Amino acid sequence: MIDSASLRRPARLRTGDRLAAVTLSWGGPGTFPRRYEAGVRQLEVAFGVEVAPTANALREPDWIARNPAARADDLMAAFADPGIAGIVATIGGEDSIRTLPCLDLDVIRANPKVFLGFSDSTITHCACLRAGLTSFYGPSIMAGFGENTGPFPYLLEGARRTLFEPEAPLVWPENDDGWTVEYLEWADPSLQDTPRTLTPTTRWRWLGGLAAEGPIVAGCLEVLEWLRGTEWFPDLEGSVLAIETSEEGPPPAHVARFLRTLAVTGMLERLAAIVFGRPGGGAIAPDDHEAYDASILEVVRDEEGLADLAIVTGVDFGHTDPTWTIPIGAPTRVDPDARTVTFLEAGVR
Repeated sequence: MIDSASLRRPARLRTGDRLAAVTLSWGGPGTFPRRYEAGVRQLEVAFGVEVAPTANALREPDWIARNPAARADDLMAAFADPGIAGIVATIGGEDSIRTLPCLDLDVIRANPKVFLGFSDSTITHCACLRAGLTSFYGPSIMAGFGENTGPFPYLLEGARRTLFEPEAPLVWPENDDGWTVEYLEWADPSLQDTPRTLTPTTRWRWLGGLAAEGPIVAGCLEVLEWLRGTEWFPDLEGSVLAIETSEEGPPPAHVARFLRTLAVTGMLERLAAIVFGRPGGGAIAPDDHEAYDASILEVVRDEEGLADLAIVTGVDFGHTDPTWTIPIGAPTRVDPDARTVTFLEAGVR
């Protein structure tokens, strides 16, 4: 079981801090430099920070793909550099897993600082957790801070209240301003000034269970699957499991299979709660979101008989925008009666 009290919490971020931009998977900045530049500029303006790319962050994508050790070296250098206050992933991808053999957990452990990202950054979050460090599941530079016409207010609020002006306890607010999965082509810089179309707000859906507390573990479901059976897969006993699906839009049956695997390992029954993000993927209609609820309930309630396990779905994180920032490892309370998810302690000091 994750011991939240033993996790090292990084220092909060402040105006004037220098942040490292690191490319750990897909070479997005080299593919769409204007989008990367927009994300850097908008992050700097929003919080008064300076963003500096690591040595290889801006290289062409083919080079990035061929050199996982260099990607890992960039991450280690950012952690070890005393002039860097925090690290932000430029974008996700699908092969951060190749960096794992090249990471030095002692370097991460000895230099606690904010690491922020989502999607394939799940891999790096699991490495941070194994090193004993709180990290943060939230926006990347290109997907999030690089938002067309500027970051969404909800995203900025989540980063501010979690990383820059930490609050504890903090009730995770629902987003009232609408959400989107619309994709406007990043290869066309003129579209950077075109706002994406928002879908009207869909409220979180509470599916019963009893109030429970535990350290929150957040990640992309498909990426967590890649780690199953390895030493990098997180210890989920007693945890609040916050999972979400990628822009590839895996169907409800995929979620059910993931949960069935947790059940057969005996881990599902030992969870404190499940927090499920709004399904990613532009081809998934909002009317189809409840099919994911049905798959979760089929496994948790019908097959496993876990009537008390707290479940909330359609939550604002992951591959729909805007997204909140989650402090991985922080003690969290999920209360279906009060309809609240509360971070009981701040993820930074």
